[in-house]
Amino acid sequence: MFKSIKNTLRHRKLRVNGVELDVNLETRAYGVRSGTWNVVPSALVPDSVVYSFGVGNNIEWDLGMIEHHQVDLHAFDPTPRSVEWIKTQTLPNTFSFHPVGLSDQDGEIEFFVPNRDHKVNYSSYKSKSPDGVTVVCPVKRLTTLANELGHNNIDVLKMDIEGAEIAAIPNVLESGIFVGQMLVEFHYNYPSISFEHFLDLIRLLRQHGFRIFHISERGYEICLIHESLI
Repeated sequence: MFKSIKNTLRHRKLRVNGVELDVNLETRAYGVRSGTWNVVPSALVPDSVVYSFGVGNNIEWDLGMIEHHQVDLHAFDPTPRSVEWIKTQTLPNTFSFHPVGLSDQDGEIEFFVPNRDHKVNYSSYKSKSPDGVTVVCPVKRLTTLANELGHNNIDVLKMDIEGAEIAAIPNVLESGIFVGQMLVEFHYNYPSISFEHFLDLIRLLRQHGFRIFHISERGYEICLIHESLI
């Protein structure tokens, strides 16, 4: 009950600030837990290119996309626990894993280690790790990754990168690489990320032709599609 009330209040705050559906489209949802994402299937074809940033230990959405849409999926996560977990999985040939993260720079940055052994969600924002233990991991810009992999267009870009979307999204939009659908978990609940900064990102995405077609029950996962595909 308490969680439901919090979700309702969060959605109300989003609506008051203009964060609501721009278009009503037929969608399909894949994944489990907070790793559930909606896509517009009519904008996909076999061998559509999907970039999935932030793996953790949950690839049900990724596997669902491969099974139902025969996509060419590239998953990215530089953090040690995720890299080790992926090694234990049996994966289809169209699932390619890259141990690198998304950022607005090429190089290495510090990630805060989860403060419990069973957690896998590292973050470059200190609010996720009160004890301050860090590890250095490689990151790259979208243009660098797409050039390395030989992609000019990305049909779906999923971004669950624990607050780093704040820096990554403007860089993605400036990259010149066409993205058809962008699925983002926004971490405006972090003390280090203001709600106003989140609203600025939504405005920026809309200015670049993206339209919201789904908002999750929690109000953090927001799915957008480029207007040229509607």
